[in-house]
Amino acid sequence: MPVRIYAHLSWTTWARLPLVDESVAGFLLRFLLAEAKRHGARVIEIGVVPNHVHLLLQLSPAYDVPRLVQGLKGASARLANRDGFSQNNSLRWETGYDRGFHLNSTIPIFP
Repeated sequence: MPVRIYAHLSWTTWARLPLVDESVAGFLLRFLLAEAKRHGARVIEIGVVPNHVHLLLQLSPAYDVPRLVQGLKGASARLANRDGFSQNNSLRWETGYDRGFHLNSTIPIFP
């Protein structure tokens, strides 16, 4: 029986400062979709607010979540700062992340 694994990941800006403005939020939406896909994860939903990010992802059963988060957080801050998306402050993430996982066994449906 196929198994689907859903992960809810969230992380905050450094010191919970409101570092994500409209320009950074637009960049993050595009970047996080592409980076998750590059890692083989399917984005179900993204929430971006001034001081944190939420992602709901579908993962394969054998998945390296810390490596995914490292790519999502590290590269997003590096590129946002390099490309000047943040007008007032540099984008910095707090250390770590929150995570929740949900397993969903599904029964195949045949037409």
